[in-house]
Amino acid sequence: MSKKKNAELSRMWGFAGKRHWLTIASCILAGISTVLSIIPFVCIWFVIRDILYAMKKGDLSLAASSGHYAWLAVAFSLLSILLYFVALCCSHLAAFRTATNMKKEAMHHIVTLPLGYFSQNASGRLRKIIDDNAGLTEGFLAHQLPDLTGAVVMPVAVISLLFVFDWRLGICCLIPLAISVFFLKKMMGGDNADFMSGYMTALENMNKEAVEFVRGIPVVKVFQQTIYSFKNFHAAIEEYKKYASGYAICCRIPLTGFNITLNGTFILLIPTALMLFSAASGQADRQKLFLDFLFYSLFTPVCTTMMNRIMFASEQLMAAKSAVSRIEAILQEKPLKESNTQKQPKDASVVFEDVSFTYPGAKKKALYHVSFEVPDGKKIALVGASGSGKSTAASLIPRFYDVQEGDVLVGGVDVREIAKNDLMDQIAFVFQNTRLFNDTLLENIRASRPDATREEVMRAAEAAQCQDIIERLPNGLDTIVGSGGTYLSGGENQRIALARAILKDAPIIILDEATAFADAENEHQIQLAFEGLTSGKTVLMIAHRLSTIQDADMILVFGDGKIIERGNHDELLKQNGVYASMWKEYQTQIIWKVGTTVRKEENHD
Repeated sequence: MSKKKNAELSRMWGFAGKRHWLTIASCILAGISTVLSIIPFVCIWFVIRDILYAMKKGDLSLAASSGHYAWLAVAFSLLSILLYFVALCCSHLAAFRTATNMKKEAMHHIVTLPLGYFSQNASGRLRKIIDDNAGLTEGFLAHQLPDLTGAVVMPVAVISLLFVFDWRLGICCLIPLAISVFFLKKMMGGDNADFMSGYMTALENMNKEAVEFVRGIPVVKVFQQTIYSFKNFHAAIEEYKKYASGYAICCRIPLTGFNITLNGTFILLIPTALMLFSAASGQADRQKLFLDFLFYSLFTPVCTTMMNRIMFASEQLMAAKSAVSRIEAILQEKPLKESNTQKQPKDASVVFEDVSFTYPGAKKKALYHVSFEVPDGKKIALVGASGSGKSTAASLIPRFYDVQEGDVLVGGVDVREIAKNDLMDQIAFVFQNTRLFNDTLLENIRASRPDATREEVMRAAEAAQCQDIIERLPNGLDTIVGSGGTYLSGGENQRIALARAILKDAPIIILDEATAFADAENEHQIQLAFEGLTSGKTVLMIAHRLSTIQDADMILVFGDGKIIERGNHDELLKQNGVYASMWKEYQTQIIWKVGTTVRKEENHD
């Protein structure tokens, strides 16, 4: 555990780069500032001593030297503040660089990870990990680290001073400090030491589910559901509540003991001083004891402040270590390996040879010994129930993941032996959930080929049946879409995604439920766009609407990760199996919808 903690701290300094020396300078200056901040208390004690002595003698001129101590107290206070200010300047500069480097390194690493990583890690969770944890580390380095350094240095100076004047009264002040350390260890050690990791995980999960909940608010309002409809969000809140309240309950007794002990120093100090005072042999001894008691009375609040700073700084250190470890976990994610002997595909054929695949962390296989072939220029459709493995199979072609068994070939070459950029140039993937950037429509389409001219973008948009979208937008292709601009419907988003794919002009097209969120009008437009997109291309189409795949050269029916039927539309209907049942059910749905529409029109007439 100690090595792990040291590694986290070492990594934290490493993120600072060339400015790590500013962190060291900050710690040194903060330590000196802490020592200097104690000296004014000693000076004040000397002032009180001289004044009491002068009053006893009845000659206030004897207290003339007290002014010297007063000015020393002011000087050391100002110097301590100045050094602390410089220490904070250094720590802030180092903290800003550290947080920036953490974000940069994490983002640079994330773009090297396979697309499958993002399907398993929601955007809300990744944002939380990178942004918030970098901010946590920045706050610790900028503010808490100088305080922590001071908290470490101060006990040495404090303990030394406690025994300078009267060791007996010093022990009275030291005993509560020792007991408070015991309570502090109870709060920060043991099972509580691992609390921060679980707490941050619960917070990230709650943030992720909150994003999903907010996105689903329109559905909630339409169907008049409550928050409990979103079981995952509710469960995430309960999990966070368990950690937050559990830690508070666990720390209530140690924290109470910590505060009582620190603030109860006088319970020992006053009785001890009275006993020593009564046992003193002479007036001089009593006078000295009284002055020593005044010093310890002045100094006790310093000890309390010191322990509170140690407690808060320790908590922040624990949080910062957890933050670094969480970002480090992202950096430890490995990109997919690339072969040293990279090959070029011979054509646009796709072959699965005895492929089996299991998602990371899953116990059950998603695909079991799947084999099929898509010849160059042919169209194949993958159908089946949700979770049957069809989308998984499609995602293995562009290497969202790598297979554990078998081979996936593109153009006769294993996809693991094709350079990443070359493989992506071969494939255009239209997702079920299309994402548009908060940018112009022109740049959204041009994302697939940044060097495309405006005319090429326009031709792709026309081929994707986007003319009506462009014509109704206030600035045509230059209209901003998304947040702060114009919002498009799900079907319109899909047509923009198809325009991207057409502009890319890749030889292999993968359509994953491309008409899933389209209404009847948009579906018709998308079907027309398919003709331009898929002409002469190798196509893998995943679809629930069976009408879109009747003309496929081959239809593969998936079930429980296996291909259970294969053939063209007519052949599968003759088999009278799963596909035939799906087709019959689909036809029934169409008849029901048409009948409903006719009755509505008759009633309207």
